[in-house]
Amino acid sequence: MAFGTAPPGSGAGEVDRILDRRRLRRKLAFWRVFGALMLVGLLAIFAGWWSGEGVSRQQPHVARVFLGGTIRAERERVEMLDDIAKSGARAVIIAIDSPGGTVVGSQALFDALRRLNAAKPVVGVVEGMAASGAYIAALGTERIFAPRNALVGSIGVLFQYPDVTGLMKRVGVSLEEIKSSPLKAAPNGLTPTPPGAREAVASMVGDSYAWFRDLVAERRHISGETLEKAADGRVFTAHQALPLGLVDELGDERAARAWLAREKGVPEDLGLREWSTGRSGDGFRWLHAAAAGLDGLGLGAFARFIESAGEAATVGRLDGLLALWHPRPGE
Repeated sequence: MAFGTAPPGSGAGEVDRILDRRRLRRKLAFWRVFGALMLVGLLAIFAGWWSGEGVSRQQPHVARVFLGGTIRAERERVEMLDDIAKSGARAVIIAIDSPGGTVVGSQALFDALRRLNAAKPVVGVVEGMAASGAYIAALGTERIFAPRNALVGSIGVLFQYPDVTGLMKRVGVSLEEIKSSPLKAAPNGLTPTPPGAREAVASMVGDSYAWFRDLVAERRHISGETLEKAADGRVFTAHQALPLGLVDELGDERAARAWLAREKGVPEDLGLREWSTGRSGDGFRWLHAAAAGLDGLGLGAFARFIESAGEAATVGRLDGLLALWHPRPGE
């Protein structure tokens, strides 16, 4: 093998230029793919928005409201429900897929749905889950439909706080506090919970639970042993919930439309309009639309992962008494 002078253009500089061009091509390819994915997602979101806006608010239509994610402060959604009452909607479908949320937010939805139902037929359709606070909202509708294996119930109230006193003791940290009375800011998880504080919280939980239970008894016309079983805190499949009176009929939105046509004279082919507040808290509806658009590219799981993370972050921001079904991993 002979060694000699490299021919012009074949030195290290040329190799560097070739490598630079390859790196540039890879970067361009990445940004092209990223741009295409963003375009697909935006088109999916726009398509969902356009389909819901195709019918004017004052034209006769069936209004559809998605109640998803974690229920919390509901001012925007309550205002939207009040607006639907003044619209051209002939009937309203509340599509529910939620584990619940705060008791106050759930009660606000219930009250708004009762006002709306005074003006128009309102039915609830459980798309996946109507548990705890979401079931409170469902009670505000005139009739509840649910597919056989949907989850409903979890009738109960919850107050949780972490107890980190053991950890503080282990690391040698203690809390000094001066307060106006023994029950001020108790329980807080940073000091042992005194019996009086535990009793005070139990009293609040019991009071809200009694309200929830009475609401179920009134709206679903159940009592006695049936109410005892229905309101013991567990969730039921719709198939189990039907004989308890927690749902009216096994079926999806098509069953609801058939009932509205049969009982309320609302044609099954009447146009559907999706109503939304436009906020991300509406069950992260925009991510549902984006996931649908990205599924074709194999990235739907990524969008749903982001959606789940957003829901988990929302649960962490909830304060006060909760009507929420959120099983721990492994349960």
